[in-house]
Amino acid sequence: MDSVQEMKGASIVVDTCAGIQPGEDVLVVSDWEVADVAERVAAAANERDANVTMTMMDPREYDGNEPEPSVAAAMLEADVIITPVHRSITHSSATAEAKEAGARVISMVKFTDEQLVHGGLYADYEGMRPHCEEMARKFGDADEAKITSPQGTDVTVGLEGRDGNAHPGIAHESGEFTALVHIEANISPVEGTTNGTVVFDGAIPNLDIGVLESPVTMEIEDGAVTSVDGGKEAERIADVWADHDDPAVYNIAQLAVGMNPECPEFNGWFSNDHGRYGNVHFGIGTSSNLGGTTRAPVHFDAMMAEPTLKLDSEVVLEDGEFTFF
Repeated sequence: MDSVQEMKGASIVVDTCAGIQPGEDVLVVSDWEVADVAERVAAAANERDANVTMTMMDPREYDGNEPEPSVAAAMLEADVIITPVHRSITHSSATAEAKEAGARVISMVKFTDEQLVHGGLYADYEGMRPHCEEMARKFGDADEAKITSPQGTDVTVGLEGRDGNAHPGIAHESGEFTALVHIEANISPVEGTTNGTVVFDGAIPNLDIGVLESPVTMEIEDGAVTSVDGGKEAERIADVWADHDDPAVYNIAQLAVGMNPECPEFNGWFSNDHGRYGNVHFGIGTSSNLGGTTRAPVHFDAMMAEPTLKLDSEVVLEDGEFTFF
């Protein structure tokens, strides 16, 4: 792999996405699975005359697990936290507390050297930011969402009183969060309000699943998954849930749309599949980092490829195409 081009990608992370300034305290949190990417990002931050610290820990067992206590303590002291990790710590208490303390956080889950060279990282973040923020406003203004798809999805989601979140790939202000390379708008549904059938036919980037070989169907009642069907992918999900004696793992935590034009298809890259343009996905598990009230020991997202999303009376996404820009 071309190290010069990798450093170009790392420069996008620290300049465009994080806006790192000289003298800022930058913490790069990583594990041995993603160490090469972490080193590139740390080197790029160091070239901006930031005070850079890199921590290495064992990969977490599940997405949503807490980092090591020593890492969590260091996160409270940083101006900027960048997390090239194998398992996401986005929905951890440590990340929430670091944001509350004023850190801006940039998540980079399962990022590869190749992703530093091409793909979604090279999106026009500033150009897409207004559309991402408008989508977040539309979420926040709506009382109800309805999602349908040709594969059989038909589900309603209560949103009244919840704020939409914009994650445009840019986090320049204190307490801001974004994930690369998503360009995503999302909202946390009101607990107990999601009901219907969801057929995921795109990808489940978490839990080592990736692009789906067969659809995964979930029945949802009063905000919680009551059944999951669909081959080995569904079995994997059921096994993970069975490992946790906690009803919170079934919680419908997040409704989101991917908006990165440089991610036109699902390809098995974690961040690409989250940001895949025109997908709708549900997050299941922790919602408290998104505006909800539930904290679970595990959190994962599951994607639909060609959904229609209606917010109150407005169709904002039709068969995977946005209607308002």
